[in-house]
Amino acid sequence: MITQRHLLASAIVIGCASTSHAFTAPSLSLHPTSRTQVGSTLNNKNKEGNLHGQGSCFLPLLQNDEEYIAPRIVQIAGAYPGVTASIYLSLTSEPPAELGQWSYDFSDPNGPQLGTVALPGMTSVYETEDPVVIIAEHTSLGVSLPPQIVDPVDLIVLCDRSKRYFSERKFLVLDFDGRGGELKIAAFGSKEEVPEGAAILGQVTFVQIPWLPNMQKKKSGFMEEDELF
Repeated sequence: MITQRHLLASAIVIGCASTSHAFTAPSLSLHPTSRTQVGSTLNNKNKEGNLHGQGSCFLPLLQNDEEYIAPRIVQIAGAYPGVTASIYLSLTSEPPAELGQWSYDFSDPNGPQLGTVALPGMTSVYETEDPVVIIAEHTSLGVSLPPQIVDPVDLIVLCDRSKRYFSERKFLVLDFDGRGGELKIAAFGSKEEVPEGAAILGQVTFVQIPWLPNMQKKKSGFMEEDELF
């Protein structure tokens, strides 16, 4: 289980030991937000930038379906020939993620929760030059999910730290005070709207939404019917 969400911003690196799956967990929310508050936020321009769907700004979302099989992170025993039985047998393995979801891996479950997560092989992931993942609750980004989902849902937010410049209506990773404080993710219609003194530390290139059992299942080949969230 993840106990320190604010530390769960991880570089995509090799390593695994302890695994947890994508989930909904209201008890992990550092800033609980009611659905009424979320609706109000979505309908009013955020003074600190736009959320998803505001001001013609849209996150690059990928919605898993119930048949999605996540990549697995597997430990390496070494190079053959030369692999010993003791090393081969000492390594641990984790069960695959549930269909429609993903899993996290942590190299040191007792230390700071800086782990890894496997991402799908696709162009937006491949072209992210300096990748870091942030795990964000869907309400914090303004992403709407079916009304029967009342608890916060974790989304994978892939950021490219090489893109430290403004792009119109692209979601930026911002340090508002420019002093290494808590990050904000927001989009702006023009550079003039970015708060003075804010440092741009990257851009969002990909956001993944898990499939949960109470979401609609994909039943046809028509795009408008296959939209799940």
